[in-house]
Amino acid sequence: MLPLRSNRKALNMKLSWLVIWAGTLFLNPVTADCNITSQTVICEESGKNLSNIPTNLFRNITKITFKNNKITLKDSDKEILQSFINLTELYLNENMITVLYNNSFCNLTKLIILDISNNHISTVHKAAFAGLNQLSVLNLSYNMITQLGSDVFTSLKSLTVLSLQCNFLKSFHIKSSFKLIKIVLAGNPWTCSCDLLDLQIWLTASNVTMENENNTTCTFPNNKEKFSIKTAAIQSADCNIEKASLENTVTSTSAIKLKSIALLTALTPNNITGNNGTHAELPLLGKSWTFLAGVLGFVLSTTLLIFTAIKCPTWYRYLISYSHRRLEENDSEMFEQEFSADMNSFPTVSGTNNEDPIVIFEKIHAFVPGEDGFIEDKYIDSYVTEGS
Repeated sequence: MLPLRSNRKALNMKLSWLVIWAGTLFLNPVTADCNITSQTVICEESGKNLSNIPTNLFRNITKITFKNNKITLKDSDKEILQSFINLTELYLNENMITVLYNNSFCNLTKLIILDISNNHISTVHKAAFAGLNQLSVLNLSYNMITQLGSDVFTSLKSLTVLSLQCNFLKSFHIKSSFKLIKIVLAGNPWTCSCDLLDLQIWLTASNVTMENENNTTCTFPNNKEKFSIKTAAIQSADCNIEKASLENTVTSTSAIKLKSIALLTALTPNNITGNNGTHAELPLLGKSWTFLAGVLGFVLSTTLLIFTAIKCPTWYRYLISYSHRRLEENDSEMFEQEFSADMNSFPTVSGTNNEDPIVIFEKIHAFVPGEDGFIEDKYIDSYVTEGS
């Protein structure tokens, strides 16, 4: 009987573990296809449909591989990664990451290898790798990076291998204190001009090994095409002259801007006096608004003048040709003299003297206050008399 009971007990235990395993598969199908141990979690081809990093992984893992998935490394993914404080290797290659924001991998102080190649990364922020004090290998190859600041890798004190292969980099400003053992720069459209001089000097002066050096060549200008970026002829003297000219241009431009600001500040009242005698600061208007107001006023004034000249030609001519002269007192005497001269020119009628025309004029133009203003018609009087 004892063996039978022990067998039943063992069978019940197996059934219990089977139920637990089935429940795990049912409740968490994502990590069910991953190879999980007490120290590693490997999700490669079996996890290719992952869009988020799973939340129920062991917190003491040291290696995570999420190759060929759809992870975008959003804020929720970064929060989950921060809980893996013992992580030493992180593989996020062949995903859909586009931007590396600041503090994307913070709190991973033990991370040694970081592979984020074959993504769609176009922008890397300045503090994207902050906190990775132990990082030794960084793979950023096969992305869409067009520019990298010189301070991006400043916090990576332990970095020895850097891969920037097959991006869209034309230049790369690097500091002399940057220490590496191996760097991969092939597959970028490098422009061998003064912007690449810092990188060329660093490659020559340091002991770094540039992998695939024969294929790390210039693409512009044409006369330096197929030349290695490490040996292409870039005259430092010409770059110094160009740099000095650029600095002078920047300095003169800055001086002009400062003078303009000072002039605007002097012409604009900075404060007004209130009722209580205090001064309140007034915001300065930008120069663009002043210029825009002037142009607008000029255009409106010109348009108004053209419209007036076209639509009102009579008024315009009257305005241009108008002249006013005040009537002088001796004008009446001149008129009488001219009239007398004209009357003298007529032939003289017999039986009359020369003074008669003047007398007639006086009679005609004399003002009789007693008249009522009506004109006397002799024909009407005669007709009325005969009719009566």
